[in-house]
Amino acid sequence: MLMNTVIIAVICLDLHLHTPMYLFLCSLSIIDMCYTTVTIPKLLYILLSGNNTMPFTQCLIQMYFVLTATSAEITILLIMAYDRYVAICHPLHYHQILNKKICILLILVTWIGGNINSSFITNSILKMIFCSSVTIHQFFCDAKALINIACGGTEMFYIISYAEYLVFVFCPVMCSLLSYVQIIRVIQRITSKDGRRKAFSTCSSHLIVMAIYYGSGVSVYMTPPSDRYAILEQILTMFYSTVVPVLNPLIYSLRNKEINSSLRKLVS
Repeated sequence: MLMNTVIIAVICLDLHLHTPMYLFLCSLSIIDMCYTTVTIPKLLYILLSGNNTMPFTQCLIQMYFVLTATSAEITILLIMAYDRYVAICHPLHYHQILNKKICILLILVTWIGGNINSSFITNSILKMIFCSSVTIHQFFCDAKALINIACGGTEMFYIISYAEYLVFVFCPVMCSLLSYVQIIRVIQRITSKDGRRKAFSTCSSHLIVMAIYYGSGVSVYMTPPSDRYAILEQILTMFYSTVVPVLNPLIYSLRNKEINSSLRKLVS
């Protein structure tokens, strides 16, 4: 959370970083802070107090904000891929295509889409029937963990989930991949070796973040719902929802000369 706060502060205070790429990076840092803010405090309370109970309403609220952050992060990663596509494939029209109004609109779409998606899923959870078991084998209220203990009323959840996978998983991943296919084609046409290296370096951080995020996310949701894999699923979920948000600012800050330079100026 500290690194995310530092990145947000540096981007807000340095006027040279008031560009589309850094605006989207700032949004990513805010989303990552939401992840840890929603899950970590309750987890620490459970570990310190030994009281691992949670009211159903509180569980739904936590799940709502986790789902909102998840949907928003997927969308912002797609927008950042599009940002790199425009910057490398259409550099002369970059500021015309991604002007201030468009950037603000994209950020609004990120949060509105996340809240709408989360509302649909949370509403479908309310229609489920929970019988004898009220124990979820997870460190926060997760939709997958709740569906595992439901004994009825899951039809709406599955319909919404399939639509969600199409809109918030398949389409963003495919669009991001297509963006990078075009980016690689353009980079290959650059005659200068130094030019190719510089062009690719502007995308490398985003590629790493995207690979870690999608890789860990797919691992969590592809884990079979079995007691044999319960510990593995919890470890993967912990990595996906707490470690990845911490890694994102480290990857961007360590590999970004402009952020490091701005940070040194602000500190000195």
